[in-house]
Order: sequence, then structure tokens, then C-alpha cells
Amino acid sequence: MRFRYDPARTFGQNAVGAFIAYAVIDGLCAALGMGVPFFCILLGFSVGWFNALRAWHFVPGKAGAMKRSLRYALLTSLVTLVIMVVVWGKLVPMVFHPIINPGNMGLPLLLYEPKPSLIGWLVLMIVVSPFLQFLMTVFGSFLTFLFVFNRWPEGPPSVP
Repeated sequence: MRFRYDPARTFGQNAVGAFIAYAVIDGLCAALGMGVPFFCILLGFSVGWFNALRAWHFVPGKAGAMKRSLRYALLTSLVTLVIMVVVWGKLVPMVFHPIINPGNMGLPLLLYEPKPSLIGWLVLMIVVSPFLQFLMTVFGSFLTFLFVFNRWPEGPPSVP
């Protein structure tokens, strides 16, 4: 008996289950970076690969698969945005507190002054990092599409 791999089995799993698994892995990557989403951004490349192949197998047409992949990338970056708001959002009221000195919080002084550095750090963590993950996911998916569309221009191969 010879085993034949069918990619539809791998990429055809329940979308909700795949999304929950991604959310858990993204949370673990955020925890691995101790709140800095460096590993979440790197995870975006492999998630882009998975999303592209999933869309390619189940959405007819190249344009439809690319649109679906873009939608998946937006959803994954929104998960990271929610995680970053949960992790770093509690520091936002400290920006407006007149007594608290943000220089004693252990954050890097990016702008050489404590309060602007805190604001810059929060913008970097809450806004810029999910956007970078979105870009990395789109890059991974479109690089996958570049390979896949050149190799199989008619569509995904089927296993007899």
C-alpha cells in the first residue's frame, strides 16, 4: 500500500480550528519575546505560506486566492493587535499621569526623554508591530503564490 499525500487534507481543515491554533501560537510567540512581537512578525512569513496554499486550494482563480490571502493576513495582524493592546495597553494611562516618571519603567529611551520615549514605544508595540506582521504575512503569501503560480499555472494538482 502506497501512501499518497493529498494537500487538501492539510489545508482543508476547519477554518475556526486553524484560527484558534494560530491565536494560541501567536500568543506564545508574544510571550517568548516578553511582550515584544519580534517572533510574531517572523511567524507571519510561515502563516503567509499556509494562508496562500489554503486559499489556492479552495478559492477558484488566482485573483480570488490572492484576495483571500490578503484577508487572512489582515485577520492575523488583528490578532497580534489585540494581544499587543492587552500587553501594552495598561501603560497608556501613564502617559497622561503628571506624577509618574516613565524613565523609571525600564523601557528604552528611544527619543532621549522619558515621556516621548514611552509614547514612541507604545506606538511601536501597539501599531507598528502588527503592521509589520501584516507586511511579513503578505510577503510570505505572495512569494508562495509566485512559486505556485509558476509551477502549476492551471491550478492545484489533484491526487487520483
